Amino acid sequence: MSPTIRVFLTAVLLFALAGCESISYYSQSLGGHLSLVNAGRPVDRLIDDPESGPDLRAQLGEARAIRAFASERLALPDNRSYRSYVDTGREYVTWAVFATPELSLEVRTWCFPVVGCVPYRGYFSREEAFEYAQGLADQGDDVYVAGIPAYSTLGWTSDPLLNTMFLRGETYLASVIFHELSHQVVYVQGDSAFNEAFAVSVEDSGTVLWLEHKGDTAALRRYRLSQQRNADFQALIAETREELHRIYTGGGSDADKRARKAAAIERLRARYRRLKARKWGGYNGYDAWFNDPINNAKLATIAVYNELEPAFSRLLELCDGDYQRYYGAVERIARLGSDRRVQALERATRCER
Repeated sequence: MSPTIRVFLTAVLLFALAGCESISYYSQSLGGHLSLVNAGRPVDRLIDDPESGPDLRAQLGEARAIRAFASERLALPDNRSYRSYVDTGREYVTWAVFATPELSLEVRTWCFPVVGCVPYRGYFSREEAFEYAQGLADQGDDVYVAGIPAYSTLGWTSDPLLNTMFLRGETYLASVIFHELSHQVVYVQGDSAFNEAFAVSVEDSGTVLWLEHKGDTAALRRYRLSQQRNADFQALIAETREELHRIYTGGGSDADKRARKAAAIERLRARYRRLKARKWGGYNGYDAWFNDPINNAKLATIAVYNELEPAFSRLLELCDGDYQRYYGAVERIARLGSDRRVQALERATRCER
């Protein structure tokens, strides 16, 4: 049975179990993905086709080399994913809606067959994403809509390369290919924090190895600097989330908590300005994030992807950088119950498969 047929039959089952609103949602998800799969053209043919243009051919040549490195050096799946290409004609392929209560850091989740419960709801239409987000906001939630340049079907179909993956340069292209392929190696239903942090660990370490493999010392230096800035950014967010947690779980009226929430967010912006001036030499790459509205939902997106990453990176070191052993160790931990999984990851002292 082809992967596309498997997905179609899964969708039929979903429709049978779902209500009208859910049918509409699944329909746009399935239709959006299959339209990309059907529009994909093999990378090898595009590279050999002079009509592709020199820039695209060069980009696809780089992507092909990255794809080979992913399997040969990082032990990521050697399958048909990222061996075809689609130009979506836009900056993002999907948009993800995140939501939390106004006075809580507990992110809303939506549950689906196959992937389990996830802390977002994805749309191939920007308009539909913002319409759904507005409905949640009208009910009192904090909402945040994020543009997404790539996604994974967990190996159910052959995910294509997208023009959106090339817009931020070659280093980013490598990182996103490594990240998305990682989801095909280990994926725990309903545990996005575990899944995303694992993928980030492979993304970060794999990108360093790729740049070392290329001998691109300038790009490697820039990437390591970006990693340090990201760590600083994560620390700012973690500090504010702890502050907000104390506000939300402490005493006082809702009005008082709203005022203290607003003050905490302004302190976050002030800490960022000091960090940028004193440590980053005026680097402004995070300005847009801080200049736009900040709420619980926006802060939650940062925690989902990065909170457990240091523990995964430490486990990779315990496995001596051997990705096969590392994946085996992560799979063992993934099989534990949700209440034991994080504890086992953070307390690991050896690479145990």
